[in-house]
Amino acid sequence: MPQVEGLLENSLSLGGLPSDLAAGLEALARPMSIKAGTILFEAGDPGNGCYAVLEGSLRVSLVSVEGDEQLLAVLGPGQLVGEMALLDGEPRSATVTALKPARLAFFDKAAFDRFAEENPGLYRHMLRIVGSRLRLANDVLAARSFLPLPGRVAKTLLLLADSFGKDVEEGRTLIHYKVSQADIANMAGAARENVSRVLNEWKRAGTISQISGYYCIEKKGKLEQEASM
Repeated sequence: MPQVEGLLENSLSLGGLPSDLAAGLEALARPMSIKAGTILFEAGDPGNGCYAVLEGSLRVSLVSVEGDEQLLAVLGPGQLVGEMALLDGEPRSATVTALKPARLAFFDKAAFDRFAEENPGLYRHMLRIVGSRLRLANDVLAARSFLPLPGRVAKTLLLLADSFGKDVEEGRTLIHYKVSQADIANMAGAARENVSRVLNEWKRAGTISQISGYYCIEKKGKLEQEASM
C-alpha cells in the first residue's frame, strides 16, 4: 500500500514493532485525506478504530455544553489518535479536528482485533502506547493543578516540541508549527494576556525566540526546570 509505506518506521508510537507485526499492521491501514476544519470525530462518537497522522496536524479538544472549548493537544505526523478504541471500543472521549489538510491511516477495530488475536504481542505494544498517553495526560493535569503559570506554559511548549520539534544547530529546537498565543494559553489553562507576558519575558532572556512565526526553544533546560514540580 504505497500511501502508507514506511508508516511504522516514521511513527513515534508504532515504531519498534517486530518486522512481521509491522508488515501485518501496515497492511490493515486504510489511507484517507481530510481538509482543514474537518471534524474527524466528536466526543461520544463510536470508537470504531484509530488513526495515524501521516501529514498535517490535528487538534484534540473537549467542548462543554455551553460551547466552550478546552484544547488538549495538537498532534502531528507520526502520532496516533483514538488508540483507546482499539482496546475498549468505548465512545470517543474528545473531539478531533484537522487544523491543516491531513493525510491519515485508519485502523479499523474489527480488522485490528482479528489480526491481534493471531498476534497477541500487538496488544502488549498497544498497552504501552496507551500507558504512555495516560501518563502524559496525568502530567498535564498535574501541571494545570499545581504548577504556576510559567511552568504550565513551559510544559505546553515542551509538548508541542515533542509533536513538531525539529533540531537545529547548537541544541535548539524549532517547533515547526505556527501555534498562536491563544492556543498556548488554552492548552496552559490561562488568559492569553498573562501567557503573552511570560513568552515575552522568555524572549528577552533568550530562553525562546521566534523564527518566521515559529517558536524556537533556545534553552530547553530552562523550560524543563520551569515545568518540573
